[in-house]
Amino acid sequence: MGGVSGEVTMANPRADRVRAVAALARTSVRSRRGQFLVEGPQSVREAVRFTPERVRDVYLTVAAAQRYPEVTDATTTAGVYTHLCSPEVLAAMSEDAQGVLAVAQIVEPTAADLLAADHPPRLLAALAQVRDPGNAGTVIRAADAAGADGVLLSAGSVDVHNPKVVRSTAGSLFHLPVVTEVDLAEMAGTARDRGLQVLAADGGGEQDLYRADLARPTLWLFGNEAHGLGAAERELADAVVRIPIHGRAESLNLAMAATVCLYSSARAQHTG
Repeated sequence: MGGVSGEVTMANPRADRVRAVAALARTSVRSRRGQFLVEGPQSVREAVRFTPERVRDVYLTVAAAQRYPEVTDATTTAGVYTHLCSPEVLAAMSEDAQGVLAVAQIVEPTAADLLAADHPPRLLAALAQVRDPGNAGTVIRAADAAGADGVLLSAGSVDVHNPKVVRSTAGSLFHLPVVTEVDLAEMAGTARDRGLQVLAADGGGEQDLYRADLARPTLWLFGNEAHGLGAAERELADAVVRIPIHGRAESLNLAMAATVCLYSSARAQHTG
């Protein structure tokens, strides 16, 4: 049932439903229930627009429903039930929701799904043991903006359904497949079999980004924030590529470097 009434239907911040929603901030609860939190108007709007089948419920304050009519329009169109809540209820569910919150089902695409598509991917980003939620979310957002076909996270990486990751993607989590617990060695081999080159981004790379053949379908490997890519991970690549530094900065952080590499590939693929 879609639509939004004009009356607050949830006013008790200590209600069982409120506590159940708030509990999804914990990894163990998300894993057990197969659900996660989507916080903020942009992320909720994109979840409802692009993956309405995954959205269980949307919660808004009256003020947020008035401020973000595009969210309520999307829920009405998609037939997603929306609950109007008091500010106290929303605050008890999440301190970062800006008055708009959704509960969504976890869907786990696989690397095989991504590479078995009728049209082989042309641009993929793989993250090796990336643990910072903001970095992971920003790379997903950059990959989406660059037109990548998917993002893959190795075992040991941050939980992609962590609320901080979801917020950092700004809705991009619902635009492209994000695969977790990936075996990078297996992934690199399969990608190569599908016609993709494998490039590792590393400040000590022997090949300059400006000289790399980026028009080819490419799987990019990006490393951990603190330690970069290990020797075994660099050996998976056809080439280890460095981003030229023209000024005095020592290096770029993970999210910035990934954005530069992905956009360089996108430019070459779209203009080559």
